[in-house]
Amino acid sequence: MPVSAQSAETLALQALTWLVGNEDLLPVFLGASGASEADLRESAGEPEFLGSVLDFLMMDDAWVIGFCDAQGIAYEAPMQARMVLPGGAQVNWT
Repeated sequence: MPVSAQSAETLALQALTWLVGNEDLLPVFLGASGASEADLRESAGEPEFLGSVLDFLMMDDAWVIGFCDAQGIAYEAPMQARMVLPGGAQVNWT
């Protein structure tokens, strides 16, 4: 079943909440993204920013597993959601 934009944003918000609650990983995300904690609050409703949250999460399988296990969702859910958000379309070079 295709993922809707609304459900993709909801999953990305869940990922952001999970990141904020992870005191070891949050500083890594802030450093990698250049965002401040204030930026997180201001940008949480922007689909582009939410896509970057999922991009970060998917950089490490352990992070995906930790998030998905905490949420009780399938491991492929973040990738499916990312594909729906702006900039997430898979590029086909052929």
